[in-house]
Amino acid sequence: MKLRHTFLGALVLAGIVFNACSTQKDKFINRNWHALNTKYNTLYNGNLAFEKGLEEISATYRDDYWEILPVERLKVTDEVKLDSEDNNPNFIIAEEKATKAIQKHSMDIKDEERNPQTDEAFLLLGKSRYFDQRYIPALEAFNYILRKYAESDKLNEATIWREKTNMRLDNPEVAIKNLKRLFKYEKLKDQEYADANAVLAQCYINLNAPDTAIQKLKVAQAYTKKNPEKGRYLFIIGQLYNQMGHKDSANYAFNKVIDLNRKSPRVYMINAHLKKIQNTTLTADNQEELLEYLTDLEENRENRPFLDKIYREIAEFHLATESDSLAIAYYNKSLKATQGERKLNALNYQSLADYYFDQDQYKTAGAYYDSTLTNLAENTREHRNIKKKLDNLENVIKYEDIVQHADSVITLYQMSEAERKAYFEDYIAELKRKDAEAAEKELKRATAGFATFANSKGGKENQGKFYFYNITSLGYGKNEFKTRWGSRSLEDDWRWSNKSKALVSEATGEIIAETNQPSQTLTDDNKYDLDFYLAQIPTEVSAIDSLKTERNFANYQLGLIYKEQFKDNMLAAAKLERVLVSNPEERLILPSKYNLFKIYEESGSPLATNMKQDIINNHPDTRYAEILLNPQAVLEGNTDSPDARYAELYKLYQDQQFLQVITQSEAYISKFTGDPIVPKFEMLKANAIGRLQGFEPFKEALNYVALTYPNNPEGKKAEQMVEEQLPKLENKEFSPETGSPGTGNWKVVFPFKIRDDVKAMALKNRLEEAIKDLNYRNIVSKDIYNLEDEFIVVHGFRSKDFALGFAELIKNNKDYRIKDENFVVLSDNYKIIQVHKNIESYKAQY
Repeated sequence: MKLRHTFLGALVLAGIVFNACSTQKDKFINRNWHALNTKYNTLYNGNLAFEKGLEEISATYRDDYWEILPVERLKVTDEVKLDSEDNNPNFIIAEEKATKAIQKHSMDIKDEERNPQTDEAFLLLGKSRYFDQRYIPALEAFNYILRKYAESDKLNEATIWREKTNMRLDNPEVAIKNLKRLFKYEKLKDQEYADANAVLAQCYINLNAPDTAIQKLKVAQAYTKKNPEKGRYLFIIGQLYNQMGHKDSANYAFNKVIDLNRKSPRVYMINAHLKKIQNTTLTADNQEELLEYLTDLEENRENRPFLDKIYREIAEFHLATESDSLAIAYYNKSLKATQGERKLNALNYQSLADYYFDQDQYKTAGAYYDSTLTNLAENTREHRNIKKKLDNLENVIKYEDIVQHADSVITLYQMSEAERKAYFEDYIAELKRKDAEAAEKELKRATAGFATFANSKGGKENQGKFYFYNITSLGYGKNEFKTRWGSRSLEDDWRWSNKSKALVSEATGEIIAETNQPSQTLTDDNKYDLDFYLAQIPTEVSAIDSLKTERNFANYQLGLIYKEQFKDNMLAAAKLERVLVSNPEERLILPSKYNLFKIYEESGSPLATNMKQDIINNHPDTRYAEILLNPQAVLEGNTDSPDARYAELYKLYQDQQFLQVITQSEAYISKFTGDPIVPKFEMLKANAIGRLQGFEPFKEALNYVALTYPNNPEGKKAEQMVEEQLPKLENKEFSPETGSPGTGNWKVVFPFKIRDDVKAMALKNRLEEAIKDLNYRNIVSKDIYNLEDEFIVVHGFRSKDFALGFAELIKNNKDYRIKDENFVVLSDNYKIIQVHKNIESYKAQY
């Protein structure tokens, strides 16, 4: 009997559960069954995944405190996503759970939702899509709530999220309009009011209306119950006041951030301190107070994670107070303490670069500008500005290296044998001392590390069992290896003698240079060998003369760069004066004197009169003397000016007199050394070489122009051609002609020797007459092929058959009887023939 009652009870319970599972019955048990399942099963797990996704965003997101912070901590990409591929898996799970809740537990009966949890499922669906940055699907979810669930208690929240999404879709005006309507017609909870005003603030920031954004943020920070949000909103208010130039108001906001102390993230407080310091004008009265303020920030143990920024601010303070050595030390401390923040690294490197640039240490400045570039995103204004500065410094670094090397070698050459030996003995002694110190330091470091390991459980268990746990053996082995092999990279075939030895930056630990070692390069076997160093000094007078020539030209180029690009007349004058006292080539003397005259004249020096008289007396028949005697005549132009010569040469280029252009350009380049027009002659010469000699010589000539004149328009144009045009011209493969006689652009080519130019021009005239008689629209040209050959070319046949028909017509027609040798060629293949000078390959193929 008992078993029977149990069985009946189970059947009744199963029936109740079965009936409750239905989503089409509007019963009390059905509504609550699905509501409970939605809330405590599907949505519970979805919300857990959603919160986990938010935690991941918070952990990985890095704010850029050098720019106005976004109101919401979310890294936004420019692309508009429509699916969930390659996104945060937690948000995908949350979306799946929300979708499952809607599909399995939604009770849409007579167009009315009877499950009170379904609107929360749609809200979770929209928020998951929002943080996955799939804004259009998110907007659909929020709009569905607003349209379908008119009695829901989530309507205000859904509206705020919808307007956040509109803002992300670059529709801030729409978001502002809808939020204002929300304020007018709905009563909001405090947190909802704060969130809505925060969205409005971001909209106004996007619309570049900082004053209105500030007002909305003030409201948001007053109503929010979340202290991290309060701290962020106050910090952004301070940033916006700074942007508007209201430093007192900004500092008031930053003080409020500081007053929050541990209630909001410490990063806001530290950056508020630093912004306050930056807003304070440094004077003699507050100098000591500011230094004490910065020192307190530095010495506070809780500020250790932020020392990189604090060190930078201290460096800026010392630079402003002209304590240069302390400033440089703190910039370097900031670089070592950085947490991988590239923007901070870039600022530190740029500050160091600017400092050395102002000190006229251009080579050092160039190295720091290079490091700055590696920490800046490409295609940004900052990257372009630094790249331009670095480009200007590249030639300085190159020529200063040449001068330094030449001076060193010449100085050693001029020493007596005893002086050379003494010099290198001192050098070797210093080298040994440094190597010994480095080895001792390395041994101590290794000893300390292995001593710590030896005292550990693993160390005690393995002591004496393995070579690497024996500190004495290990230290001896490392020193022995370094003495024999040097610093070798961990790679295959590391023992090969031609492997490069890496030069490692002490600041960053990165490999900054490598040098392959030929037989005479410094190695660990010969670095203490006196005879090796003595053998490196040139003994031939011709080698020293060559070094002097290179040095003089480098000093001349440096003088022009310092004068024209950096406006540093003192350095420019020093370089040019050194050229004149160093027995320079004849071509450098006059340009050096003239540029010195211009420098002296600009600075008001009495030396200008002496230099002017020197040029007029010692170089009376030169263009520079003419400029000094009669500047107006030169301005009006004459047939002997560089511009007039260039115009004549360019006309020859248009007439395809390429050999004459090349030879004459070389003469003018030598004659007008130092004149701004020289790069134009070089570029014209490169183009003539390409037309006459083909692709490889053209490539070499263009590279020379790009590398020699990188800061001139011609050098930049050459670099652009090397990068963009040469790859298109490099192809030597001919397009097929036999399989495609129909469409295309074809030519009829008549080859001639250049010595038969008269005959070639006569043919050209006959062809033009024939084309006119036949009422064709083709064009005839004479094209130079190389030093010996030229072509008369009839252009513009739309098919091979037309071209062949024309050749046959003029050959057999009694009015023309043109029987000269010719061939028909596809235009693309003719271009390859001219570019690569490979007509023999073409004839062999076709």
